[in-house]
Amino acid sequence: MGENKEKIKELHELLSGFGSVVVAFSGGVDSSFLAAAALRAVGEKAVAVTAFSETLAESEKDEAILLAKEIGIKHILLNISELNSPDFVENTTSRCYHCKKERFSVLATWAKEHGYNWILEGSNADDLSDYRPGIKAVEELEKVRSPLLEVGLTKGEIREISKEWNLPTWDKLSAACLSSRVAYGIPVTAERLKQIEMAEELVKRFCSGQVRVRHHGNIARIEVAPENIERLAAPEIANILEEGLKEIGFTYVTLDLAGYRMGSMNANI
Repeated sequence: MGENKEKIKELHELLSGFGSVVVAFSGGVDSSFLAAAALRAVGEKAVAVTAFSETLAESEKDEAILLAKEIGIKHILLNISELNSPDFVENTTSRCYHCKKERFSVLATWAKEHGYNWILEGSNADDLSDYRPGIKAVEELEKVRSPLLEVGLTKGEIREISKEWNLPTWDKLSAACLSSRVAYGIPVTAERLKQIEMAEELVKRFCSGQVRVRHHGNIARIEVAPENIERLAAPEIANILEEGLKEIGFTYVTLDLAGYRMGSMNANI
């Protein structure tokens, strides 16, 4: 707990020194905590901006609106489509790099036009242990900072402090943009992103916890928490899922017996 207090103090001092900030706000655990911390540090000189496009599920956009209101920070919705970037659409292993570059370049322009000094994004210390090419893009942009990473806050610590601050996101499940479900080498299109969104909504009707539908072209690979595998494999539910996902546009439907794991699309990198 003492270490958390030191990191909170360091974070507050860092944010206070920025003067005015734009928080890249997805409504997830990290960005919600960062928005609350920025509000405490610079008050009305902080604004949360949710960049939305085809890669963001409609339900997540709606939730971000509600969370920003609950936190009490000014909130802006800004349409930034990564599909405008041919490099992103190509969907190589550098997809996240091109996504971050596109989004934060537009955010930097918006921030400058509206008189904000810095753009803040929510990477934390744990992100360094995973394949995150987006971090490289952030490092290349002059006016973008990663305060949680800079003070060494881990995901667990962020959840712990969020609970102390009564943030509703303290125990929220981790999320990722819809494009992260598309297998590398398969172009990212609005149609495929919508397929994934619809597919996950269908699967969530039958189980709770983490749900991912990985898009492998004509194959849908379902990942859920291990305790939900048996339920989804039951003939009646399996039949509903197969028929529903085929109606969405998939030819084959598979249930991953290893269950949900973060970054499973990076297994071959």
